[in-house]
Amino acid sequence: MAARTFGLAVSIVVLLFMPARAQDALVTVKILSPELALDLARAALADCRKRGYQVAVAVVDRFGVTQVVLRDRFAGPHTVASATGKGWTAVSFRSNTSELVTASREGTPQAGMRQIPGALMLGGGVVIEAAGSLVGGVGVSGGPGGEADETCAKAGIDAVRDRLDF
Repeated sequence: MAARTFGLAVSIVVLLFMPARAQDALVTVKILSPELALDLARAALADCRKRGYQVAVAVVDRFGVTQVVLRDRFAGPHTVASATGKGWTAVSFRSNTSELVTASREGTPQAGMRQIPGALMLGGGVVIEAAGSLVGGVGVSGGPGGEADETCAKAGIDAVRDRLDF
């Protein structure tokens, strides 16, 4: 009986400390193509133009690296950095920035998020998902408020939705 218990204990220890299989050590991810990112940005820009807004649109990949930036000719000089920051923030926190605005208000437990370098807690940053996976983010800046920016960002995503779902 003692030998059996010892054998079981050794088996458990071996399983607990056995190195991970190679397939568990690597992760496969989907990345937006530059063409898809550009089409999304163009669609978001077109939606904002239709509404009379001069904006900048930035699309970032799942890691927050900028893929595409478009700035309408009369969009303010701050809009490029703001759009890029909104896209980066959405991807970093895996949440639309309009939700983060509320979640990070002063006095909330998450208020410290506003102190993270590069985080921009303004509406207009939207995560891009495909088949339940995060594939990127889009940020829009220059509309009359975060809600307007978010509407344009979502229109851009909707315009390429058929190419996102896999």
